[in-house]
Amino acid sequence: MASKDSQSQKPGRLPGFLPGSTDPDQHFRAASSHPRKQARQQPDDRQPSRFLPTASLPPGLEHLSQLDLIIIHQQVELLGMILGTETSNKYEIKNSLGQRIYFAVEESICFNRNVCSTLRACTLRITDNSGREVITVNRPLRCNSCWCPCYLQELEIQAPPGTIVGYVAQKWDPFQPTFTIQNADNEDILKIVGPCATCGCFGDVDFEVQTVDEKITIGKISKYWSGFVNDVFTNADNFGIHVPADLDVTLKAAMIGACFLFDFMFFEHSLAGL
Repeated sequence: MASKDSQSQKPGRLPGFLPGSTDPDQHFRAASSHPRKQARQQPDDRQPSRFLPTASLPPGLEHLSQLDLIIIHQQVELLGMILGTETSNKYEIKNSLGQRIYFAVEESICFNRNVCSTLRACTLRITDNSGREVITVNRPLRCNSCWCPCYLQELEIQAPPGTIVGYVAQKWDPFQPTFTIQNADNEDILKIVGPCATCGCFGDVDFEVQTVDEKITIGKISKYWSGFVNDVFTNADNFGIHVPADLDVTLKAAMIGACFLFDFMFFEHSLAGL
């Protein structure tokens, strides 16, 4: 009788199992035989807010999840090199294995590109490999001078298009390029601080990604030096975003936008890339 009672009182579905599990009792017995594995399967209620469950990811940003290195490669525009005119920028966005996950194209007016040059207003549309637009980066016409503390550079990040998830805003500093990454409510989340000189001098240029109080550096955005010939005779720039793999994907999307802004501000002309 005791054995029948024990068999009739089988444990119900455990809260850790997903709906559709075929045999929860089997999982229960396997987990019970390995108490260490069972402990690891328990959810952590103390997860920081920068961790997002997969269901909460904006559509199309799942490619950024768990990436600790994002590579941005600007495509060479031969027509612009031959004619000496400004053409729309195009970028390939890749993972650490060099696999393309997104493609970005600048939309701007020819007059703005050739008259306003690096200060031009534009929109960058980022699509995935299926051609679906997943991120929109809007850049208004703004000032760019260490002598002007107002109306500084700013980007608006939408993911998906039409839904604002953050901003990249320049902060006035007479000595160092300083920017903040903000959420949709314009609250500062991270700070980006660049070097006093962005010329590179035959080496990489690193922009440190820090907490707002500047006490902890969590990553960096690097403009890679691609060699003397490439940097002088082409406008093709390469960037690398080094961040924690578990960082909020919307912050990673904002850092991609920050790379575009840095390219416009500091490296658009070939001699600036040295």
